[in-house]
Amino acid sequence: MAKGGRKTIRIGLLGCGNVGAALSSLLTDPVGQATLIERAGVSVELVAIGVNDLTKRRSDQSWFPSHLLTKDLVGIVAREDVDVIVELLGGIEPAGSLITAALESGKAVVSANKALLAERGVTLERLAESKAVDLAYEAAVAGAIPIIRTLRESLAGEEIYRVMGIVNGTTNFILSKMTAEGLAYDDAIEQAQRLGYAEHDPSADVEGYDAAAKAAILAGLAFDATIGLEQVHCEGITKLRSIDLAYASKMGYSVKLLAIAERRGDGASVRVHPAMLPLSHPLASVDEAMNAVFVEGAASGPIMLYGQGAGGMATASAVLGDLIDVARNQVAGTFRAPPRRHASLAAISMTDLVSEFYLSLDVADEPGVLAKVADVFGSHGVSIRSMEQSGLGDEARLVFLTHAALERDVAATMEALNGLREVDAIGGVIRVVGDEQGDR
Repeated sequence: MAKGGRKTIRIGLLGCGNVGAALSSLLTDPVGQATLIERAGVSVELVAIGVNDLTKRRSDQSWFPSHLLTKDLVGIVAREDVDVIVELLGGIEPAGSLITAALESGKAVVSANKALLAERGVTLERLAESKAVDLAYEAAVAGAIPIIRTLRESLAGEEIYRVMGIVNGTTNFILSKMTAEGLAYDDAIEQAQRLGYAEHDPSADVEGYDAAAKAAILAGLAFDATIGLEQVHCEGITKLRSIDLAYASKMGYSVKLLAIAERRGDGASVRVHPAMLPLSHPLASVDEAMNAVFVEGAASGPIMLYGQGAGGMATASAVLGDLIDVARNQVAGTFRAPPRRHASLAAISMTDLVSEFYLSLDVADEPGVLAKVADVFGSHGVSIRSMEQSGLGDEARLVFLTHAALERDVAATMEALNGLREVDAIGGVIRVVGDEQGDR
């Protein structure tokens, strides 16, 4: 079908939450539609919106196409007049089956589903290639930040050895509030929920699962490898205390939940965990709900992309960019081949990693305690770089920064310290990342 001499690409949308409603507005806004057609060189028409609840109000805009809403998601995928399926349902099923059916029938797919792509992305890419159609997923990682396109296209010829980023806006907001305002963890979550940055059940964010899925996707693209979720070490922010974040600030560090993918020879370390970054590092100043991804390559050197990592309109912008690319390819009768997943990379165990560590201990305030604690560090081969002591009534708090040490040695040190009578509690244990004398 053509309008004004242009081919029209028809869109079937699955899911109409915050992102889906924003995308629907972008596609149907009369003013924006004219600009979109001019930029894309093709007309893009939304013809169906699949939802689970027809009674829910989706938008206050007068032009929102409520008449396109339907509960028949399978029917949308099966429609012969739909050229592209946009999947914004989230989760593994029914999204996985619907995308598979769409690709099998020769329809291009645009998705923002990081969990599904982390688990089945390579299989879906191979299916898309076999059917000569596009599978695009820029919005699956870091919202409006074009990190997927950067890795797939701009840095396609680069030997990337590390990707490190803040890819979850909820946790970054919580840590920012705990640092800047001294809020307790629970109070920071409550504020994030009140402002719409955190779900009623924030576990996917605060436990690190959301960031882990994104880390797997980024690692696979950066290293041309198949990286499964089972290869991603995952720690959240639930054990962090505002007092430890305050000590980190005093020492010249900022605490962030980082997704890190590093290639070392024939192996790769992919992990998500809280980390202390020196304030001089570009990622250290990324606050509130913003995201940023830091890429390091052999020839390119360091590159950082920064922007809105979440939110309906920001994520919809990334989806729209993919839609325009897919529409142009369909007009040209072509598709973008998926990346080659040729590398076989063994998972590097966390116990084999080396970094500096921040450690805080609550101990009995009595003579000889520091000597006993220091002896435990020394007996496990962990060297102390600096130490600070403060009084807590009948107790004292000892705060340490170590020199670079093996993860397994630090774990053994913590186990031994936990068995000391004089140690009342082990507080924060945070890796230090980004120091020249630390993790590299």
